[in-house]
Amino acid sequence: MEAAAQVYPLTPGFAAAPGVAAPDAPMAGFDLDAWVGGEIRRRRKVRGLSQSALAAAIGVTFQQVQKYERGANRVSASALWKIAQALRCEPGAFFPGYPALGGGAEADGLGPVGRAFLASDGGLALARAWLALTPDRRAALLAAARALAQARPV
Repeated sequence: MEAAAQVYPLTPGFAAAPGVAAPDAPMAGFDLDAWVGGEIRRRRKVRGLSQSALAAAIGVTFQQVQKYERGANRVSASALWKIAQALRCEPGAFFPGYPALGGGAEADGLGPVGRAFLASDGGLALARAWLALTPDRRAALLAAARALAQARPV
């Protein structure tokens, strides 16, 4: 009599090991490698580190860091541990907001728009400058930004 395959809780969207029954994958197609890479980029920028500085801290080339951040190369557990140490966070910090964890709750409170903003070129600098503005200047800047977003390119 053949033993039934044991079912282990797996991250949705990932294949089970041979001989292990996989649960339904409602998140098939979700690119966890790109998600983790984006979190690495965001946390690196918040810390004010260049790709070269992070690469030197973890013992890889800056090109490898670029590949991690784009999700082109998967980050091994040991590399993720080193990255977390260099960025002064827990390895699990690269997974907040991953929908399979905590029912999709955003552990850092940023959400995808906030993460994308901080990871964008100039986003962190703009956020820091925003905090230095008075409320009336924030309102004026917000109105100008909305007008620019609506304007047609020249």
